[in-house]
Amino acid sequence: MEQAHPLVRDIFPDLVAELATLLEKEGEHELAIRVRDVHLVGECGCGDDFCQSIRTADHPQGQPFGLGHRCVPLTPSKGMLVLDVVDGQIMYVEIIDRPPMRR
Repeated sequence: MEQAHPLVRDIFPDLVAELATLLEKEGEHELAIRVRDVHLVGECGCGDDFCQSIRTADHPQGQPFGLGHRCVPLTPSKGMLVLDVVDGQIMYVEIIDRPPMRR
């Protein structure tokens, strides 16, 4: 039996709360709701010490997202947070130059 991917909110609740708040401030109300239910599908894996980015949906590795893709840059107090969204689904959370996240 295949195990489901855990919810990001169960592993990084502070991140999800921050993302929801920032999305609301940007007027991204639907995404603010949806971010509470994204799954941790995988970590970036780039190996850069400044990157903690996570995949929140399956997608072809190394391939562009294609039609329906948009970037949603947010303005956190530290570092950089950018969501990659395809047709309203959060696919990837770029987490750059931020304090280490705690599990």
